[in-house]
Amino acid sequence: MYTVLKDDIDQLPELLAGVWQMSIEYLEHLNSHQSTAPAPVVNWPALPDEGMGAHATQNVFDEIFLPHIVASSGPRYWGFVTGGTTPAAIAADWLVSVFDQNSQSVGGPGDCSALLELQTVKMVLDLLRLPHDFNGGFVTGATMSNFSGLAVARQWHGKQLGVDVAREGLRSNIKIYTAMAHSSSLKALAMLGIGSNNTIAIPCLPDREAMDIDALQQVLDENGEEPFILLASAGTVNSVDFDDIAKLALLKRKYNCWLHVDAAFGAFAACTTGHAQLVHGWEHADSITVDFHKWLNVPYDNAIILTRKEHAELQTQTFHNSSAPYLGILSENFSFLNFVPENSRRFRALTVWFTLMAYGKEGYRWLVENDIRLANLLAEGLVESGYFELVAPVRLNTVCFNIHPDHAGELNITGFLRELHKKGTVFMTPSTYLGRACIRAAFVNYRTSELDVEQVLNDMKEVAESFLKAKTKNIRN
Repeated sequence: MYTVLKDDIDQLPELLAGVWQMSIEYLEHLNSHQSTAPAPVVNWPALPDEGMGAHATQNVFDEIFLPHIVASSGPRYWGFVTGGTTPAAIAADWLVSVFDQNSQSVGGPGDCSALLELQTVKMVLDLLRLPHDFNGGFVTGATMSNFSGLAVARQWHGKQLGVDVAREGLRSNIKIYTAMAHSSSLKALAMLGIGSNNTIAIPCLPDREAMDIDALQQVLDENGEEPFILLASAGTVNSVDFDDIAKLALLKRKYNCWLHVDAAFGAFAACTTGHAQLVHGWEHADSITVDFHKWLNVPYDNAIILTRKEHAELQTQTFHNSSAPYLGILSENFSFLNFVPENSRRFRALTVWFTLMAYGKEGYRWLVENDIRLANLLAEGLVESGYFELVAPVRLNTVCFNIHPDHAGELNITGFLRELHKKGTVFMTPSTYLGRACIRAAFVNYRTSELDVEQVLNDMKEVAESFLKAKTKNIRN
């Protein structure tokens, strides 16, 4: 055995103890850790001829990279939609790496990880108040979840026309109706050979990001004879607006179509007592995308694709390994390798199983409702400050806002965010809402508290006032 590798094996307890200590120190100070940091200028070391060992490598990492780590799982990382990591999920993720299982078949002499994955799917359906009419498989994120659901939809569309797309390829264009499809869905369409531009845009309701169902109905009355795909949004990325899925489900009864619902983080509205109606009707969807590294608060990367059990044959036609006899007979040995895109599959279900068992339905009801409450608290504080205005109502857990018109001459989004991020206390991202530039703050972390909202509001006011003072000083000079 290579000497350095053998030494690391002999010192493995000490190595893991060091990583454990670093982890504890980081997590203990996560709430106060920097949420933003300037891009580092690093003199990266070259690949060595002789390895230096894990301990020395960790020292190099600590020196050149650790100072630039930001608290993306911390309470004030409000950019994008980046969830935290619950204690149970962190513990489980360590075990996932230690056990290093490749979740595949539920039978045979392999490991039992696939059995736990099946059980976890049932728990997810219960959490989201969905009937057990869906199969599920874990994937990396919303992009691959949307890819998987739309891949099965593509296979369904081909079958309506007598074509096995998985074997024969696309023979015709597929009509896809959508209003505010997320970029991950469009990316999936590109990868599937359907084309990211091959969608038929349905207008949104006035001042909304939700589909105008009447406008859709009018289009279908003119072009609804051919099979098509409805791509619905259950929580748009900016204002978390929801298409009326119940009405789309009624159209599904009338027309020959596939209904795919992108509910990457909007799915968790189902956990609440006051917002569950937003996903009413999604139980009739053919496929649903749900991200877990967002509002479930498990480590990256983790998501699921849910598809109706009646489409299981279409799904296996889409993903089965046709030239791999060592995987067993398809009809006798269910394998996730024939159900989702990847053949190599991290044991992602374990982190979800751990956190669901640890905190249950009530824990996640609290988590989601708390984030919704804090989003509204931030919105109220922004309006009360006089420096900002909302550009969209807070429909769930994101706040879209802009500089108040009274201060637009002194403040702009780019400059404001640049100065705010220098403080390192919060991270937010610029965006656009209905063509209007804005700033977006997304709440999806169990650690976030009222104190965090108060601190951020104070920092925002301080930055705004500094701009105003600088403007006044320039005028006097």
